[in-house]
Amino acid sequence: MEGPRSSTHVPLVLPLLVLLLLAPARQATAQRCPQACICDNSRRHVACRHQNLTEVPDAIPELTQRLDLQGNLLKVIPAAAFQGVPHLTHLDLRHCQVELVAEGAFRGLGRLLLLNLASNHLRELPQEALDGLGSLRRLELEGNALEELRPGTFGALGALATLNLAHNVLVYLPAMAFQGLLRVRWLRLSHNALSVLAPEALAGLPALRRLSLHHNELQALPGPVLSQARGLARLELGHNPLTYAGEEDGLALPGLRELLLDGGALQALGPRAFAHCPRLHTLDLRGNQLDTLPPLQGPGQLRRLRLQGNPLWCGCQARPLLEWLARARVRSDGACQGPRRLRGEALDALRPWDLRCPGDAAQEEEELEERAVAGPRAPPRGPPRGPGEERAVAPCPRACVCVPESRHSSCEGCGLQAVPRGFPNDTQLLDLRRNHFPSVPRAAFPGLGHLVSLHLQHCGIAELEAGALAGLGRLIYLYLSDNQLAGLSAAALEGAPRLGYLYLERNRFLQVPGAALRALPSLFSLHLQDNAVDRLAPGDLGGTRALRWVYLSGNRITEVSLGALGPARELEKLHLDRNQLREVPTGALEGLPALLELQLSGNPLRALRDGAFQPVGRSLQHLFLNSSGLEQICPGAFSGLGPGLQSLHLQKNQLRALPALPSLSQLELIDLSSNPFHCDCQLLPLHRWLTGLNLRVGATCATPPNARGQRVKAAAAVFEACPGWAARKAKRTPASRPSARRTPIKGRQCGADKVGKEKGRL
Repeated sequence: MEGPRSSTHVPLVLPLLVLLLLAPARQATAQRCPQACICDNSRRHVACRHQNLTEVPDAIPELTQRLDLQGNLLKVIPAAAFQGVPHLTHLDLRHCQVELVAEGAFRGLGRLLLLNLASNHLRELPQEALDGLGSLRRLELEGNALEELRPGTFGALGALATLNLAHNVLVYLPAMAFQGLLRVRWLRLSHNALSVLAPEALAGLPALRRLSLHHNELQALPGPVLSQARGLARLELGHNPLTYAGEEDGLALPGLRELLLDGGALQALGPRAFAHCPRLHTLDLRGNQLDTLPPLQGPGQLRRLRLQGNPLWCGCQARPLLEWLARARVRSDGACQGPRRLRGEALDALRPWDLRCPGDAAQEEEELEERAVAGPRAPPRGPPRGPGEERAVAPCPRACVCVPESRHSSCEGCGLQAVPRGFPNDTQLLDLRRNHFPSVPRAAFPGLGHLVSLHLQHCGIAELEAGALAGLGRLIYLYLSDNQLAGLSAAALEGAPRLGYLYLERNRFLQVPGAALRALPSLFSLHLQDNAVDRLAPGDLGGTRALRWVYLSGNRITEVSLGALGPARELEKLHLDRNQLREVPTGALEGLPALLELQLSGNPLRALRDGAFQPVGRSLQHLFLNSSGLEQICPGAFSGLGPGLQSLHLQKNQLRALPALPSLSQLELIDLSSNPFHCDCQLLPLHRWLTGLNLRVGATCATPPNARGQRVKAAAAVFEACPGWAARKAKRTPASRPSARRTPIKGRQCGADKVGKEKGRL
């Protein structure tokens, strides 16, 4: 009886023994983690940030869902680079110096939802580089060097909802560039150099609801192209050198609700410019050159008209506009520039009878004199000329290319030793980059009164002579990057009173050319990155009341003097990263009520004192303090900053501790990664605050050894023995308030008194 029993059980026992023997090996495999990485096996996350990796690690756990490789030196993503991690849903490859993505690089990642390739060095995408990503919902390609898009590149991304191509160098969109993107709802093409869109560039995007084309080089409204995306609800076209928009531009978008045309060069609108956008609700025309506006016909649902920053003339000709605004119940903003008696009056506070119309000869004569003093207006570009009308078009200089349809002329890289002459009189964009002009002489661009954008990058320019820009009354964009300029005179820029964007990156400036800037009353954006400026002094920005953005990254600035920034009261962005500031220039931030973004990363700050950002607390939305050698942040360093702050960047510092920041209640992003946090009871308030945030913060414990690698937010076991752990809502005793006991860095103290002293010094 026993023989048969034993024979029946042997086959069952052997597999059990094999399983038991293999279990430790399987467990080890599941727990494996590359040496340079941090693995959170419970959440299936692996982070290998800033480890100088030159290839994708091959020991990543197979079940990993989120893989963060940002900040490495990958350069090339080879074919099937991630075949060992087929369960990935999120892959972050930002700042990896990627120059090439091989065909089939992401094959096998059929579950991937987010692929982030932003801030790399990609110049092109091979035809099959994105194959195998059938589930991808979001693709980030922002901040690369993409020059062209090949039709079919995105054909395998049938589930994609968001495609971000901002901050590249695209100049042209070919037909069917986005073929296959049947579910894309948001297409971001801002901050490129787009000047021409093929007639079918946007064909095949039936789900598109939002299109971002701001900060490009579009000279005219490409209505027929845009109208292919008939489902658009929001269209962003601001900061393009558009001078006119009318019904003949052919914009027909039946579902459009928001249209942004802010920060451009618009001088006139046709009354039926948006007649075929019946559901238009908000029209943003801020920061253009409109002195008058006709009643708009067609958009019957328009409720918001934004006109701030236009030179509105509230004479009799504005009466139809006021009557229409009242009749159509459209809310508007903006203020009158003239006549004198109404200067500064809010448009929405006026009534039609406030405007004087013909009948009072003395008043009419007074207004005519005022307009004459204001100077003649250049005629705006109007509707196309009739067949009998001719344009005065000069022949194109030899070795250059002139395109009448786009009004663009280019002599890029032609080896020219002097600025050529003889371009078509109606040229609006002139590209002379990569030639050799040591000096730009007086009146170098005769007959180009319609010029809006002038490119002179990489030309070896050491001097702009007085009057070099004479006659360029409509110039908005001037690119002088990558030259040999050490200074600029006001006389050199006097011929371009409407200049809004001045690009002076990578020259030889030792100081801000303040005198020259005073000749530019319309200056909106100043780019002085990567020069040798060592301080900001009073008067450097004098006369720049229209200035919104100042970029001074990568200079040698050690001091921002008190009052240096004050003249630019409308300043929204201030980039001082990668300089030599040892302290936050608190005093210099006084008088900037509109500041939204402050970049201080890459400065040797070491510490933040109480009240460091108090002057801009009400307006600031984005604060960058990463890579600043920060070792200490005082408890009141962020006092004054409240619900308005949306992002706070503190990564890659030397912080061992950080006070809780409960006033920052509306943060959408906070990055605390790559800091050596010491997880003891001093960090309990930060742990509790982070636990209440529904955000990934990246804070991990570096010490003590038993807590190393644990997330501060989730390391409850580390803090359970701390005083007050059990009674979270009870009033804390002094012993449970670590910020009061924190030992300051030698030679530094926290306190508002120190800030006050600093204000006086700066």
